[in-house]
Amino acid sequence: MRQSPETAPVAVPAFPPVPAGPRQHATGIGLMLMSSASSQTGAALGALAFPVMGPVGVVAIRQLVAALVLLPAVRPRFRGLTRSQWLPIFGLTLVFSVMNLTLYAAVERIGLGLAVTLEFLGPLTVAILSSRRAVDIACSALAAVGVVVLTNPGPSTDLIGIGLALIAAVAWGAYILLNRSIGNRLPGLQGTALTSALTAGLWLPVAIFWFSAHPPTLSGMLLAVACGVFASIIPYVADVAALRRIPASVFGIFTSINPVWAALAGWLVLGQALAINEWLGVGLIVLSSAIVSLRGLRSRRVRSS
Repeated sequence: MRQSPETAPVAVPAFPPVPAGPRQHATGIGLMLMSSASSQTGAALGALAFPVMGPVGVVAIRQLVAALVLLPAVRPRFRGLTRSQWLPIFGLTLVFSVMNLTLYAAVERIGLGLAVTLEFLGPLTVAILSSRRAVDIACSALAAVGVVVLTNPGPSTDLIGIGLALIAAVAWGAYILLNRSIGNRLPGLQGTALTSALTAGLWLPVAIFWFSAHPPTLSGMLLAVACGVFASIIPYVADVAALRRIPASVFGIFTSINPVWAALAGWLVLGQALAINEWLGVGLIVLSSAIVSLRGLRSRRVRSS
């Protein structure tokens, strides 16, 4: 019999991963691909608002929109959580803020396709470290070559923009691991909603201060709100659902589509065409991920047979 809130245990029960199976695995990959396409579309829409409110303003609106939608929809419980449940929520709050701010600041300086491709090194690293095979180490070297080709280091290279994108890469890797932990320790979207609430609380004073000095336009606000929906709410929900169905390593592998989505979104929405060396660098990084992906899937089939 279902217990009422008054008689239910104090600790929120963990929500275990969905039992493994080909259908669930395919569903998890589909959710992840949807998440990545939505995220890059949202990032491109947010970049359109940079001239009027900057990356800080867009990130602030994005966090507030996510909380305004998720909190009333999920109605998470703030009381009765254990320490092991709160720790990844606090960690994800910090990681998510760092990831978004550094990525959007990088996008403003070096463009969406380049910034997201460098950020993708985070999940790729998660995938490679989960395996430690010689071939995967070689793939990491191939990805490193791709980074060099992509960034084309020289006197005119925007080292600050590249550095910001690499910080976002570290944060994205941590995001994958923390999001999976939250999905396994809290039911439904409880952890996602709690994280969005804490993140919004962190960004609310920033938004008040920022917009008092940089009054937003209506078009800028609408673009930032759309960014919040496409780049926060949809990926939040899809990522948690996907990480209950596939391991973090597989999630990291299949995010290889993100640089491609970002390059297309940057070209179609922002008019940011990539040069030949940039497409080649993206291709090398995606190729390294594809090799790791195929080996990872093959080894899982062998173990399950």
